[in-house]
Amino acid sequence: MIPIRDSIPCLTRPYVTWAIMAICIIVFLVMLLLPANVSQHLLYLYGMVPIRYSNPEWAYNFGLPPDHYLSFLTSLFLHGGWIHIIVNMIFLWIFADNIEDLLGHGRFIVFYLLCGLLATYTQWYFTPQFVIPVVGASGAIAGVLGAYFVRFPYARVVILVPILFFPLFFEVPAIAFLGFWVIMQLDEVSTAARFTGIAATGSAWWAHIGGFVAGALLHSLFLPAARPGDKADLYP
Repeated sequence: MIPIRDSIPCLTRPYVTWAIMAICIIVFLVMLLLPANVSQHLLYLYGMVPIRYSNPEWAYNFGLPPDHYLSFLTSLFLHGGWIHIIVNMIFLWIFADNIEDLLGHGRFIVFYLLCGLLATYTQWYFTPQFVIPVVGASGAIAGVLGAYFVRFPYARVVILVPILFFPLFFEVPAIAFLGFWVIMQLDEVSTAARFTGIAATGSAWWAHIGGFVAGALLHSLFLPAARPGDKADLYP
């Protein structure tokens, strides 16, 4: 299922969302233009490699400083491929503008980065021996989805469902679409644990779950003083 648009209008221009998207896209294109060995080195240096912080000896042997915690933040702006960045940018484009509109530009950027950091930490906590860089904006975006799930549950989301070669479009409540998204993340985690006996390591599923929970719980701390007619009043 691919979201196409939602029904909530924006009252302000989402400059921060646009800036985040621009940074992610520019970084991705620059990484593509770099030699493969340089690109890979930067991915390991600025992506969050869990074992780097769980096993300092591994980090030293791999030539990485084990106390370089900046990667918990910089990993949010790196992506591993075209599908990865395209899907993340679609979700960011559709859902983040409304949360930025709700919180305000300054509060939104702090909220977004905080959710991203908590999402990345959650991934490290549950997969401390993971040796592949955890990269992507999806953890921070999951925080946006968590806030959207709580604040705009009855908004309508148009989704694209490709059946063979035929695209089908449906309009569903945000609570249904995002609820299904959460179930998919939980299913991926439980499936990996069931078949491997360990937490999921094939993708940053734990980051998605951690980011979503963080966004759902913490966004209210960033809300400005409520005024009659605000979105928060229209969609409690």
